[in-house]
Amino acid sequence: MTTHPSTTPPSAPGPVEVPVAPRAAAPARAGLGPTAGAGRELEDLRRRLAAALGPGGQDQVDVSSRRRAEYTTDASNYRVVPRAVVFPRSADDVEAAFAACRDLGVPLTSRGAGTSVAGNSIGPGVVLDFSRHLGRVLDLDPATRTAVVEPGVILDTLQRHARPHGLRFGPDPSTHARCTLGGMIGNDACGPHALASGRTSHNVVGLEVIDGHGRRFSTDAPPAELVTALEGIAAQHLATIRTKFGTFGRQVSGYALEHLLPEHGGPRGTRLARLLTGSEGTLATMLQATVRLVREAPATTFVVLGYATMADAADHVPALLSHSPQAVEGIDRRLADIVVRRGGSVDGLPRGDGWLFVEMGGETPEESLAAARAMVAGSGALDSVVIPSAADARKLWRIREDGAGLAGRSPDGQPAWPGWEDAAVPPERLGAYLREFDALMASHSVDGLAYGHFGDGCIHVRIDFPLYEDGGAARTRAFLEDAARLVASHGGSLSGEHGDGRARGALLPLMYDADAIAAFEQVKDAFDPADLLNPGVLVRPNPLEADLRVPAARTAVSIGKRPLQFAYSKDEGDLTRAVHRCVGVGKCRADSGGVMCPSYLATRDEKDSTRGRARLLQEMANGTLVQDGWRSPEVRDALDLCLSCKGCSVDCPAGVDMATYKAEFLDKHYAGRLRPLSHYSLGWLPRWSKLVALAPKVVNGLLALPPVARLAKLGAGVDRRRPLPRFAEQTFRAWFEARPPRMDGEPVLLWVDTFTDHFTPDVGKAAVKVLEHLGFAVRIAEKRVCCGLTWVSTGQLDGAKKQLRASLDALGDDLDVPVVGLEPSCTALLREDAAELLPGDARARALHSRVRTVAELIAERRPDWQPPALGTSAVVQPHCHQHAVMGFSPDRALLAKAGVEAEVLSGCCGLAGNFGAEAGHFDVSEQVAEHQLLPALRRNPEAPFVADGFSCRTQAEHLGGRTGTRYGRHLVELLADALPD
Repeated sequence: MTTHPSTTPPSAPGPVEVPVAPRAAAPARAGLGPTAGAGRELEDLRRRLAAALGPGGQDQVDVSSRRRAEYTTDASNYRVVPRAVVFPRSADDVEAAFAACRDLGVPLTSRGAGTSVAGNSIGPGVVLDFSRHLGRVLDLDPATRTAVVEPGVILDTLQRHARPHGLRFGPDPSTHARCTLGGMIGNDACGPHALASGRTSHNVVGLEVIDGHGRRFSTDAPPAELVTALEGIAAQHLATIRTKFGTFGRQVSGYALEHLLPEHGGPRGTRLARLLTGSEGTLATMLQATVRLVREAPATTFVVLGYATMADAADHVPALLSHSPQAVEGIDRRLADIVVRRGGSVDGLPRGDGWLFVEMGGETPEESLAAARAMVAGSGALDSVVIPSAADARKLWRIREDGAGLAGRSPDGQPAWPGWEDAAVPPERLGAYLREFDALMASHSVDGLAYGHFGDGCIHVRIDFPLYEDGGAARTRAFLEDAARLVASHGGSLSGEHGDGRARGALLPLMYDADAIAAFEQVKDAFDPADLLNPGVLVRPNPLEADLRVPAARTAVSIGKRPLQFAYSKDEGDLTRAVHRCVGVGKCRADSGGVMCPSYLATRDEKDSTRGRARLLQEMANGTLVQDGWRSPEVRDALDLCLSCKGCSVDCPAGVDMATYKAEFLDKHYAGRLRPLSHYSLGWLPRWSKLVALAPKVVNGLLALPPVARLAKLGAGVDRRRPLPRFAEQTFRAWFEARPPRMDGEPVLLWVDTFTDHFTPDVGKAAVKVLEHLGFAVRIAEKRVCCGLTWVSTGQLDGAKKQLRASLDALGDDLDVPVVGLEPSCTALLREDAAELLPGDARARALHSRVRTVAELIAERRPDWQPPALGTSAVVQPHCHQHAVMGFSPDRALLAKAGVEAEVLSGCCGLAGNFGAEAGHFDVSEQVAEHQLLPALRRNPEAPFVADGFSCRTQAEHLGGRTGTRYGRHLVELLADALPD
């Protein structure tokens, strides 16, 4: 494996006090607004592009307001509305789009996963999204340790291809599950293991590209006139290039001009490829890449070192580097505290407020462990812990990977933003830099949590810039200018891996002298003289405060007259602040082992991701592109396939809660208007169930008749392929009230939800049996109760509040005892949403603290109970709302104590209450089920299926054939069956 260049620079980049670069004359941004003339211009652009792409081009070009809104921003602070989004299917399509845009004078911006934090994957012209169709590994040669890839291939996909050969691509940014190789090459991305393998540029062998002239070429055979131009630039600026570039391993800012010089080694084609790597799409667009693979370490040992402060940890990094670690990552203790506050656990870490996560490699476990012990001995740490379990190590790495989202709130809870995201200094200067940086933040009255690649001297930090305040943009710029001077004074780089983009391009004159800036412009002109490729980025950049996203947003209160229904207590009561929690890190686009985001995993369309929906809501708040506010059809369409699973509320590092935002939007969107039929049928299900209970046999008999069933589905807005559930002939409440009451024992109140009461009363009976076996005295509310779930999920929030208030009245003094829920979605609503819907009702807050699942109650009140030994394997589907709000750990532990070998699924079942039953949603519901649920049922045809959610059991019945004796069981049914009568 290669290593970084020496971290002892021949001379540091010279900071000079020159004026910050002025804004260049960017290509015209005509056609961005929704006027009739703009619409005609956009439609003309769409036709021209579609014609250039040839057959199928109509499906590859999108100029709709909704699509353009999805691509207005990335993971940065910036917002630029594109004129069109193009999804090329081949390199020839890219060439055709280039030709059309050159003829029209329309700029082009290349985009992979859109996870750039610097604003370099957004643009005012045509955005080329490579992630949809150009994501293949074309070749992998284990002998030469190289791979040939398309620009849209996801890093984890390449790693899966390389792993069987004991190989991997060295750089591994935290976005590895969704970032693309094209984006990594554009930014010169790194990641924790770049410490051992080098930056992306060190691992690129060759590129096929197309430049601003429209020239399509391989870096092994570039145009002669380009070679001549670059040689001339190198000769003209030779002294500057030799002394100011390639000075340490993370000097990413600007163009990597050191690769113009022969002494940097390697064939000319490889050096040209490395020059283009990190150029942020401003010189050329990648069509294909040949990359170097490295050998996977056969064994690794993970160690956490504890220090008094983050700066103290940084002071000891140089000593650790002498032990050749695979990775050295710095973590602020407060990031782990955020994980704990969100209901996670971070156990067994060493003393200290600043931690270093260190990974040591070896040929055998014994060798890596010996290397780890030697490293610890010379670490100077206050405390250290060796993490022997690979699973525990992955859990800690996940904290580091989620850093950008976890740090999205400052220590005092204010929104924190990128902007000074990845500055880097030589590692031996890191401790001093951090101390001065902390002082700088204090002097500007801002704060942030630092973490990052300490082994490389690269610091990530999100800062609570006052972007919501008047004058906040100017104050932000003042801080960034001072921060740039600080990092330059330490011989550092404004960017250590993410690129300069819109966030730092205008600061480059504070790091580089005028000769270097002139060289950048000459290189740009050699490749792209018309400034068509990513204009306003890096060379002739826009001002830092131009196109900032947040200051352009309105508060949700100003969007319409109706007040917000939810309290948004974590976002100062403002939906606009809530939707701007989404900073674009794109974890919702990855299959990362949680629930989020089931609709995107089914369709692979940005509009169906949490991020895509947040973008539409942000544009609704902005009001220029999406102008209809709460009545917006674009926002409604973006939310249509949201399953309201709430997975994003816990899986998204920023804590976006799209289910809540959807309910709020639907409430306003349909106010005073006719709603979809399903809102009246499924949304009012508790009402209809109460009526059916008067004659359930009659209703079941009628619905069993095909003509009646067809009419019922049509009138209810239910998909014709979805079977209708049978109503119970005796409700649970009727059964419970007819039995002798049990007065002795610890009192608990069983919440009788609609699904248990009217469809699966056996679940309620089993719960009573288990709870009474454990010595509880079970009672139910004297009057019928309902949490209002179906009203919430269909956005009928006045109705939901009415149901909740009536239920709280019915409970009376019963709020003094534990309230046990059986249906996870209802339990979650009582635990979390009730207090948000009724923030002024003390009873709702009391309910929040009293509601428990059966497993939680057992863990808290009967921790020593040994359940009957079941001795079976089972497929277990946790409910999405349980995953998001209560967590599944108590249930997992209870299953283990009962001797159940559980295959616990992490995804959504796809039915999601009313969603999968509604007309128009069946196909997506089935695709979501095929992600985890249905394959697991096919793998285990005889194993019991355990799911507390009525939706989950119904989906398994309808699509997985789990009927009759193989029907899904609630956890309490599994336990009750093994208890004596």
